[in-house]
Amino acid sequence: MPSVLPLGDPAPSDGLLPAQAADGAAQRGFGLYVHIPFCAVRCGYCDFNTYTATELGGGASQDAYASTAIAEVEFAAHALTASGLPDRRMGTVFFGGGTPTLLPAEDLARILTAAVNEWGLAPGAEVTTEANPDSVTPESLTLLADAGFTRVSFGMQSAVPHVLKVLDRTHTPSRVPQVVQWARDAGLSVSLDLIYGTPGESLADWRYSLETALSYEPDHISAYALIVEDGTKLAAQIRRGEVPGIDDDDHADKYEIAEELISAAGLGWYEVSNWARTPEQACRHNLAYWRGDDWWGIGPGAHSHVGGVRWWNVKHPTAYAGRLSGGVSPAAGRETLDAETRNVERVMLEARLSSGLDVSLLAKSGQHAVAGLIADGLVDPASAFRGRLVLTLKGRLLADAVVRRILPD
Repeated sequence: MPSVLPLGDPAPSDGLLPAQAADGAAQRGFGLYVHIPFCAVRCGYCDFNTYTATELGGGASQDAYASTAIAEVEFAAHALTASGLPDRRMGTVFFGGGTPTLLPAEDLARILTAAVNEWGLAPGAEVTTEANPDSVTPESLTLLADAGFTRVSFGMQSAVPHVLKVLDRTHTPSRVPQVVQWARDAGLSVSLDLIYGTPGESLADWRYSLETALSYEPDHISAYALIVEDGTKLAAQIRRGEVPGIDDDDHADKYEIAEELISAAGLGWYEVSNWARTPEQACRHNLAYWRGDDWWGIGPGAHSHVGGVRWWNVKHPTAYAGRLSGGVSPAAGRETLDAETRNVERVMLEARLSSGLDVSLLAKSGQHAVAGLIADGLVDPASAFRGRLVLTLKGRLLADAVVRRILPD
C-alpha cells in the first residue's frame, strides 16, 4: 500500500498560511503540482500514493476527479490571497501520479484551464504531464498540446521485456518509439524515465535500454536507481528469495554506463539523476523543488511548500473529495521549517545540481571539509576555487556521503 504520511502539526481548515510564508514571495517562483492517483496496475516496486480501480472500490470516482481537483485549485487561490501572498503567475505545472493520462485528456485540460484562470501562466511556462506509453494516443497528445501542455515524460523504465516484467510494467518496448513520435508531432517536448538496478537486469540489459532510449533522441532523460521500499510487492519477493536483492556496486556500474552513453549522445547532466539536451530543456518544475521555490500540490497525498511552510493532503481520494465538498482544506498536517532546517535542505538539494552549491552557505566545518572532498576526487577543484561545490562523477556516485561531510554533526 502507499507510504505513510509524515507526522506534523494540525493544519487549519481554512488553509491560511502564517505570515512568514509571504516574506520574500515576490522573489520566489510559483508552480503547481497536480497528483492523479490512479493506475491501471500497481507496479511491484511502487510506493507512491496511487490506487487501482479494485483498491478504490466504490468509494471514489475517476470520472469525478477533475471536478474535485478543480475545487482544490479554487480553494488554493483563495487561501493564498487571503494569506497575503502576492499575485504570481505559474512558472511550471506538473501533472504526476499514478498515471495522469488514465484520465481523459479533456479532464487534464479542464484542470489546467482552471489553474490558468486563477493564476495565469508566466511567459514560456513549462507544463508537463507524466504518461505511460500505453495510456496515450495521437489524439490525446494533440489535445493536451492544444490545451497548453508543453512537455510529456514517458515512463519507459526499460527496453528489455524480462526487466519490464519484474517491474510489472504493462507496455511493450515497441510502443515507446510510437508515442515519442506522436508527442513530437503534437509539438511536445519529450522526456524518457528509466530505472536501473532491477533484479535480474544485467549490465548488457541496461546498456541496451540506454542505447534504445537514446536512439529516439529525447530532449531529456531521467535515470533512477531502483529503491526497494518496505511494503511493496518487490520487497516481499526479495525477502522470499524469488528475485535477487539490490546491489550497490551494480548500481554504481550502471550509473557510470548511463553517464558515458547519455553524455556521448549530447545530453548534459544537471542533477545527479537527470540529463537534458540543452539547459532550457531541463525540467524546470523539478529545479524549482530543488531550489526551494513555492508550489501548491493538488490531489490526495500531495505535498505543498510556500515560504518554509510545508503541508500534505489526506491520502485517500474519498477522504480528499469529502474535505473539499465540505469547503475545508484537504491538508492532513503541516510543519513550519526554521531557518536552520531550510538551510540544511538547501545544501542537501543544491549539492546535487551541476550548477553547484555556494560554499558560503556552509558552516565553517562544512567549508573546511571541502579540501578533503577535493583530495578524495569528489568535488571539482576549479569550481571550488570559484566558491561553488560541484560534484565530480565519483562525487555523484557518493552524493549522500558528500552531503554528510559538509553538514554539521
